[in-house]
Amino acid sequence: MARHILIVDDDALMRRSVSLHLEQNGYRTTTAASAEDALALARRDRPDLVLLDIGLPGMDGLQAIRHFQRDMEDVPVIFVTARRRELDTIVGLELGADDYITKPFNLDILTAHVRAILRRAERGAAALSPPEPLVIGDLFIDPAAHVVTVGGRPVDLTGKEFAVLHTLALEAGHVVGTEDILNRVWGAEFMGEPQVVYVNIRWLREKLESNPNKPRRIINVRGVGYKLVPLAADPPAAPV
Repeated sequence: MARHILIVDDDALMRRSVSLHLEQNGYRTTTAASAEDALALARRDRPDLVLLDIGLPGMDGLQAIRHFQRDMEDVPVIFVTARRRELDTIVGLELGADDYITKPFNLDILTAHVRAILRRAERGAAALSPPEPLVIGDLFIDPAAHVVTVGGRPVDLTGKEFAVLHTLALEAGHVVGTEDILNRVWGAEFMGEPQVVYVNIRWLREKLESNPNKPRRIINVRGVGYKLVPLAADPPAAPV
């Protein structure tokens, strides 16, 4: 299975070029334009390595690495920075980054850094616990086995449908914004294309709702996003 690299950078051109180059070298990539989006995305789809820009808007890379260490301490991080001050590098490595590379960089050199860190991580990694199954009412989701059942009935979902459902399930009972779903499932390159979310929500309702035209499980909060709510299994029909 291709190793998953999470690229976190607010420079769209940088994200695309790095993503394309790594994919050409056999890796699977996802992208985020902010640390906040990256952390939410990593929670749903755990990366094998994070390429983390230091100079991010909002939460910067030095703050973000603390969250990555807290939530997934075994994931290696390579800092990417345009800052020339040695202090950033020293502080970054003391915070737990596994390596750093300074912009502008050669993409082949970056790929060599990625390979080296992944090899090191493989040698030293302990076995990771698989993600825990989620139960929301009569809905059962097992991310490790990629299994979904409703009231015990198996439901066949595509990869993206599963990812959208898993994203909602991680925040069950709370509204998840359409743009947040887009970022966590498709990545930063799909910003401004919410129609893919709408289509996948429609397909999920067709498979999960007893009446897709009057959904009770995946609720739309107009102008905000969607909420997954727990439903109990339908009671058995009364004897005639």
